[in-house]
Order: sequence, then C-alpha cells, then structure tokens
Amino acid sequence: MYNQNECYDDQKHVHEITGSTAVVQECDDCHNHRFCTVSGEAIKMGNSHVHEVKFHTDFTDEHFHEFCGKTSRAIEVGNGKHVHFIKDFTEVEDGHRHQFQAATLIDSPIDFKDYD
Repeated sequence: MYNQNECYDDQKHVHEITGSTAVVQECDDCHNHRFCTVSGEAIKMGNSHVHEVKFHTDFTDEHFHEFCGKTSRAIEVGNGKHVHFIKDFTEVEDGHRHQFQAATLIDSPIDFKDYD
C-alpha cells in the first residue's frame, strides 16, 4: 500500500513527464509540439498530494509554448506506486495554444519493494 507520509520527508519525490501536444489547425501550419520535464516536489493536498509542472515545448514552426500548472492528486497503480494525470492547455504563442494530456511516470521506477 502506498504510504502518503513518505511524501513529506525532507526530500519529497518528483516525477518525470513526457508527452506531445494536440495538433493545432487554427493557423496556417498544422503542427504539434513535444515536451519533457520533471515535476516539482510533492505538495500535500488533503489526504493526497499534487506536483507543480513547468515546461517549454520543443521549438517547432518557429516558436515554442510554455506551461505552468499542477497535476491531479496521486493515482495508485499498485505495489505502493502512483502516477498523476494532467490535462490542460499551453500558453498562447504565435496566435494559438495547444491542448495536451499526459500521465507522469512512477517515482523511483527501479525500487522493487515487496508489498504483501
């Protein structure tokens, strides 16, 4: 079982996040962008936690987009591990914005503890 109290020690865990934005068709050039980042440390929220997420997309069609927001609360996936979901829009750049959705990777992916 995932132990929420482990999130709030001196060093709080983070998650890797990678994804692609939706293709935008509101401009002359249909395109999308890719992004890759590491979340901020866990922020306690009720009986769970969230993470701040900030990134710049790749540079495509002579521009990039920024994003700053938060993940969903923790979603348990078994064996004491969890992920987070995020669905939002980038900031407007070059007259348009992109929607995206992604799930974080699990924290400590090579930590194989036996949870019975």
